[in-house]
Amino acid sequence: MDLLCLPGRLFLNFLIYMGQLAALLRELGFAIKSGVWRMRLVAQQIVSIGYGSQVVVIVTGAFTGAVFTAQTYFKFKDFGVETGVGAIVSVAMCRELGPVLAGLMVTGRVGAAMAAEIGTMKVTEQIDALRALGVHPVDYLMLPRFFAMLISMPLLIAESITFGLAASYCVVVFGFGVPSAWFWQHVVEHTNEQDIIYGMIKGLIFGILITVISCHQGLMASDGAVGVGIGTTRAVVYSSLALLICNFFLSILLNYFFPLGTAM
Repeated sequence: MDLLCLPGRLFLNFLIYMGQLAALLRELGFAIKSGVWRMRLVAQQIVSIGYGSQVVVIVTGAFTGAVFTAQTYFKFKDFGVETGVGAIVSVAMCRELGPVLAGLMVTGRVGAAMAAEIGTMKVTEQIDALRALGVHPVDYLMLPRFFAMLISMPLLIAESITFGLAASYCVVVFGFGVPSAWFWQHVVEHTNEQDIIYGMIKGLIFGILITVISCHQGLMASDGAVGVGIGTTRAVVYSSLALLICNFFLSILLNYFFPLGTAM
């Protein structure tokens, strides 16, 4: 009987979880409408989220661009079209690799930190103290992180794309001897504004997912240090899965508005 009930139990738990996220988004909407945005806290979170994540995002973008370039070149060389490597790498970095890998790295670094910080405050009753002082936890803890993530994620993705292309250029030009002019000509011809906008839209949505899921896990933490650890782990796992699943549906949807091979 337990085995038969398992699918239904999982489905009900999923509905409950989605309802909790929807309720948190509703409170976040009220916090945005209130106009009390605490810009000093937003600036601090931008430094923590954006500036603090630069190294990991740059390294990830650079080596992703480099290895993708190498693998593409080896296959394209068989067909004699190795000069087109730059176009493939550029579009892939802008539309998929840059946003997704940057999002996953930010999830591991920032999402875990959000869940751990807020979860620690929850189990040590600091959030109850905020409520006693008349400060809503969502206004004070989640809203600054939300704004900081909206600002930081597109910039981090832009850095990931830029360094990925730079690494691709170094590999294909200095490593494989493809003429520099051919590389940039293909990049400019086959990459346009819509590819960049495509990646930035994904970055904004990924930032919202990471913030909401991670803050929710922090606010729901209980049972002391063990609960904080569980919440932090769930924040990273749930955010990563949500990001990858959402990326698929976003790719299908955005291709209707920004199809490949057309200029704006």
